[in-house]
Amino acid sequence: MAHQIAMANPEHITADVIEATEFPELSRRYGVMAVPKIIINDVVQFEGAVPEEMFVEQVKRALEMQ
Repeated sequence: MAHQIAMANPEHITADVIEATEFPELSRRYGVMAVPKIIINDVVQFEGAVPEEMFVEQVKRALEMQ
């Protein structure tokens, strides 16, 4: 879903996928215990697949916290 949002607005949004087992230092830094683990601008984090509406709400929440 993050990539879909980034493709819809490439000038303002980027998305990356990190393989947790290949980057254990990032996994520890962000406390990855389950996948997917979504981290938005280092201010909002959540785990698991969520409905699109909830994902967008979390993106908005991250923007408000900036």
